[in-house]
Amino acid sequence: MVLGVIILALFGAIAAGVKWSTASWTPNLALDLEGGTQIILQPVITETGKKPDSATITQAIDVIRQRVDSSGVAEAEITSQSGGNIVVALPGHPSEETLKLVRTSAQMAFRPVLAIGNPTPTDTSPTPTPTASAAGTDTSTPAPTPTASASAEAPSDQPTKAAPDSPSDAAYYITPKVQADFDALDCTDPANLKGGVNGDPDKAFVTCSQDGSAKYILGPIEIEGARISSASSGLNQLPSGGQGNEWVVNIAFDGKGTTQFTDVTTRLQAQTSPQNQFAMVLDGLVISAPSLAPGVIISNGKAEISGTFTRTSAASLASQLNFGSLPLTFTVQSEEQISATLGSEQLEKGLIAGLIGLALVVLYSMLQYRALGFVTVASLLIAATVTYGVITLLSWTQGYRLSLPGVAGLIVAIGITADSFIVYFERIRDELREGRTLVAAVDRGWERARRTILASDAVNFLAAIVLYLLAVGGVRGFAFTLGLTTLIDVLVVFMFTHPVMQLLARTKFFGEGHRFSGLDPRRLGVEGSRYVGRGRVVTGPRPSGVQDATVEDAPVDAGAAPRVPVSVGGGTGGQTIAERRAAARAAEQKAAAATDAPVDAPTTESEPESGRTEGNEH
Repeated sequence: MVLGVIILALFGAIAAGVKWSTASWTPNLALDLEGGTQIILQPVITETGKKPDSATITQAIDVIRQRVDSSGVAEAEITSQSGGNIVVALPGHPSEETLKLVRTSAQMAFRPVLAIGNPTPTDTSPTPTPTASAAGTDTSTPAPTPTASASAEAPSDQPTKAAPDSPSDAAYYITPKVQADFDALDCTDPANLKGGVNGDPDKAFVTCSQDGSAKYILGPIEIEGARISSASSGLNQLPSGGQGNEWVVNIAFDGKGTTQFTDVTTRLQAQTSPQNQFAMVLDGLVISAPSLAPGVIISNGKAEISGTFTRTSAASLASQLNFGSLPLTFTVQSEEQISATLGSEQLEKGLIAGLIGLALVVLYSMLQYRALGFVTVASLLIAATVTYGVITLLSWTQGYRLSLPGVAGLIVAIGITADSFIVYFERIRDELREGRTLVAAVDRGWERARRTILASDAVNFLAAIVLYLLAVGGVRGFAFTLGLTTLIDVLVVFMFTHPVMQLLARTKFFGEGHRFSGLDPRRLGVEGSRYVGRGRVVTGPRPSGVQDATVEDAPVDAGAAPRVPVSVGGGTGGQTIAERRAAARAAEQKAAAATDAPVDAPTTESEPESGRTEGNEH
């Protein structure tokens, strides 16, 4: 019931997406299966005349990958070629906006902060516009608020004064249009965190922080990223010369940058928050916006940025600053469509292999488990339906694309899913051999199989996580589908296979051990020897209409293991020879006690004519 609701909700969401959004009934395919667009970017060498090293190319790839991922395109391939070229392959038919993000070169710049706000749009009206006086005090003047009427004019982009006093002059740079853009900006929207828009270097710039936690109005560019000579992370240095325990980022500028940075810090140190901050902007997003303490003037071109850094975050910021210090831009060397001919052929062969494997699993299930094999087939169909629905939903909501390695993970999942059913069925048959009724065997077998299934799936899931975290490229696609199908296997076994077996155990066909049910006592080897009560173990088939006694009716020897009821469809073939002898011995002792007759010897386990044969046990 619960599983049915989950499936209906899953495909209901997809149907709603098809009707009212951009969803599709088929999952998106990755580059190797669908083809796409390939762009080759060639670095432009400027100023130094040196070719970019491998570290610079790697950092550029990281920036491009961040752009592509934030645009919702999955399974993109971004690699470097000899000579420093970067090859970007995007699956399917990427939008022009995404292609523009790839073509645009990343830039680093330092801008003064004019205003900071919460990441979500503001609804209050009117909105005060901060300005800075000569003495550094803040005043507020209301900015015009646009109305929704058809005759409303767009906010003006003209400054309110003839010229700015400094790059931190908020009254000049924050025009009504800039204020309106700032109020409307939503930094919680992933679409606004793509980067790639650097703005006019001589005007105010409205943007978000890289993590979307704040939005900014920034002044014109004062220092270019090319002026950074080096950036590093480490523990802070104490005034005494010792080493502290706070992680910091150290920046050093070149000669021109040192002069510019001295001028900036001299001006900003007299300002109040937030106008005493300067923003480091990479690829159009603020990666850090440190403030200057009053009276601090940095004249040697070396700055230390401190805060709530960890070792990882400090190293990350230093790496980003180093990237901005290099004059690295790209030109598009070529842009072309690539086909998926090879991938299509491999997909066809992979699907054929999967169908052959599925057919063999079904054939084995039918031969080994007869009618129970239909439970395996039904469970596989349910698992396939849920998997297809989840992948299709992820393609719509998360931009997931199914690659050829992902298809391989789905094929491997057939064996994983079938293995869970085999474990469960064999546990049930073991319980039947031990003498339990089918209803009891299903419950007891589930308790024993459940632990094995969970342990097996946990190992598979951990392997998938390790592969996904440590691998790159197509291997991650394999790891993702492997982990997904492992979770779905647990869902199906718990919510479909086990409840179905509980229902089937109460039917006459399975409960009486029909020869086509997969629970035939003769196939299980439990009808050759049966305990029939009063210490007697007989061989041969059970007479029609006669139900065996339960082992619980027999006296139990102190050293004998406790026994369980014998099923109607089977006997006690699961008993060991010692257990059968113990049962016979206990019955003989009981009979001897009733007649006060001595017991000379225990009985053996067979009774060819009268039902019991006596003999000596040595």
